[in-house]
Amino acid sequence: MKFGIDRLLADPALRKPLEGKRVALLAHPASVTADLTHSLDALVAAGVNVTAMFGPQHGVRGDLQDNMMESPDFTDPTYNVPVFSLYGEVRRPSGQSMHTFDVLLVDLQDVGCRIYTFVTTLLYVLEAAEAHGKAVWVLDRPNPAGRPVEGLTLRPGWESFVGAGPMPMRHGMTLGEMGRWFVDHFRLDVDYHVIAMEGWQPEIGPGFGWPAERPWINPSPNAANVNMARDYAGTVMLEGTTLSEGRGTTRPLELFGAPNIDAKAVIAEMRRLAPEWLTGCTLRDVAFQPTFHKHHGQLCSGVFIHAEGAGYDHAAFRPWRVQALAFKAIRILYPDYDLWRNFPYEYEFDKLAIDVINGGPALREWVDDTSATPADLDAITLPDEAAWMETRRSYLLY
Repeated sequence: MKFGIDRLLADPALRKPLEGKRVALLAHPASVTADLTHSLDALVAAGVNVTAMFGPQHGVRGDLQDNMMESPDFTDPTYNVPVFSLYGEVRRPSGQSMHTFDVLLVDLQDVGCRIYTFVTTLLYVLEAAEAHGKAVWVLDRPNPAGRPVEGLTLRPGWESFVGAGPMPMRHGMTLGEMGRWFVDHFRLDVDYHVIAMEGWQPEIGPGFGWPAERPWINPSPNAANVNMARDYAGTVMLEGTTLSEGRGTTRPLELFGAPNIDAKAVIAEMRRLAPEWLTGCTLRDVAFQPTFHKHHGQLCSGVFIHAEGAGYDHAAFRPWRVQALAFKAIRILYPDYDLWRNFPYEYEFDKLAIDVINGGPALREWVDDTSATPADLDAITLPDEAAWMETRRSYLLY
């Protein structure tokens, strides 16, 4: 198969509209071609006039390990072009940076989750392009989490840098497709174009959303593999809790734990509460000691979520429910557990992080309500999921 960048490089006809234009590139370390050449180098070698670069969260170089660490602007030492950070002093392109190009190529590897900030960055550059009369091309890449949809829809008034619009947590779209929805939903008058992939088959195993023949490169420092991408629509919620999400270990966002829980008891309670929510993955109790971040230097009892191997069922796996069930089990086993982390999260200062992450308070309220059952959460979530499946239908390219 071919990613969007590979098709653009292979076909002079696709590149022809870029002739005589100043071109900017929005990219990160995973923006590479099939032979692992960075897209910037490949575009320059193909004769594209690259006049600027933009970097999303974690930066063009992906050098900032922790979450919510801002990147500065700088000048690329190889090509002597300005590199503008979209996760620093600004998160929307400034007027100054918008004057450095005519066409912006977006070549970002996403992980298929609303909260992964590249989704919102795409919306912001589309809005800026409309305001400044610029064109935006998405060089499309796979959604490694595939087509399944899961989670509550973001509620009005809960928009944020991790919530660009009314979609569920796991949206099941590529960035190219998401851009098409953004243009329509927000009624943007912008010159938008997608260089589509060739041969992407998100329903085919063993890779499903991720083609097995392509090596995985971290799009952000803690997105280490496809298992993380599959888990992320659930494990990202850990950022709004006092539980460790594994930052400071070699497998972040694939596990959770804390020094003061019993992982085996948590797994047993999850299985008692809703065994049907655990199909498609394998839960394994683990011990880990984070070298930084939450519970730094402390021995944690934890649960590893394996969305891989013989126990993986792509259609059945529901990571958002798995993680929600873990929170419920902890609340039942440890009623007074200080679960929700209260801190400024992604530039939101007056809302609980868990609510910002979920685009509303419903998930937290379900966890904290001792009488609420798994069926109660399904009752409010299933309609949201069905509605999004219908909404996105006309924007899918594959």
